[in-house]
Amino acid sequence: MSARWLAVLLLAALPAFGQQSGFAGLGADVEGFALPDAAYDLTFPRDHGAHEDFRIEWWYLTANLRDAEGRDYGAQWTLFRSALAPDGPESGWSAPQVWMAHAAVTTPDGHHFAERFGRGGIGQAGVTAAPFSAWIDDWEMTAPNAASGIDRLHVAARGSDFALSLEAEAQGPLVLHGADGFSIKSEAGQASHYYSQPFYEVSGRLTLPQGEVEVTGQAWLDREWSSQPLDRSQQGWDWMALHLDDGRRLMAAQVRGQPSFVFGSLIAPDGNVQPLTGDDLRLTPGRAIPPTTWRVELPAAGLDLDIEAVNPDANMATSVPYWEGPVRIGGSATGRGYLELTGYPPGQGVSGRSGG
Repeated sequence: MSARWLAVLLLAALPAFGQQSGFAGLGADVEGFALPDAAYDLTFPRDHGAHEDFRIEWWYLTANLRDAEGRDYGAQWTLFRSALAPDGPESGWSAPQVWMAHAAVTTPDGHHFAERFGRGGIGQAGVTAAPFSAWIDDWEMTAPNAASGIDRLHVAARGSDFALSLEAEAQGPLVLHGADGFSIKSEAGQASHYYSQPFYEVSGRLTLPQGEVEVTGQAWLDREWSSQPLDRSQQGWDWMALHLDDGRRLMAAQVRGQPSFVFGSLIAPDGNVQPLTGDDLRLTPGRAIPPTTWRVELPAAGLDLDIEAVNPDANMATSVPYWEGPVRIGGSATGRGYLELTGYPPGQGVSGRSGG
């Protein structure tokens, strides 16, 4: 089946784009699907795997990298699972699980990305919990053995004009966002199960049109699943994962609506997590659309940060377009991180430089 028809199937699983159902249909009705439960205890390695009774799920790794000369790069590897129906056969073309993957490499003057589609029932794409493996075609994010959980990962992908091959090793614990992994996204109570591994040290190789480059850096893996993570009125989000040079990590996000819903996590170097709300955290965008500069204020932690994109043209012109790229941090603390911007007006922030 062609990628074009797989894209149609995936978009059919996100029922009604636009104002009626929130960004990418994520506020649509979800009759028959499971919903996040605040009483659910996240358990590993089980929850590294797929949760097929939920409608939408992702495994999302971003990496801030540098070469030997100190030049900044960013890398992204993402696998999305979306269910066409709340139940169905586990194998074959009739299985309801549809998969989409994105990979990208960003430099200060270039952005290279690719998109893949697959069906889970025929083995083309999928995720296993232990030993952990997430794949679509020859793209993979895999652990060497069951005992390692996701503490060590090999990550690889390629597009028409780029490739990435990275080795990641965690230097800290998993982090549960919200209330023990139950992360609320709206005043109406829409939520997801959400955890991260923000402590990866990374080394590896990027292949670009100008040649291969050896890189090292830090990476952040986000794991999230839900069936209706947005309210119908919410039309996109602004999310950032920040590695501060003092060892702290900060996840700061807002889901845009009336009003916007702000949330986050301040993560100590030892992995201790402080959940954040709009009373704690203030996010102020720059004037560009989409806004690739931000001011992030967390007064209680003494943080007043200036966020600036390494490349403001890191547009993902994929089936559901968005902006995603590495950022530099200045102000009261320094560091590097990643920024994601979704749901901005068509034709703005969706051009892209290359894809394949």
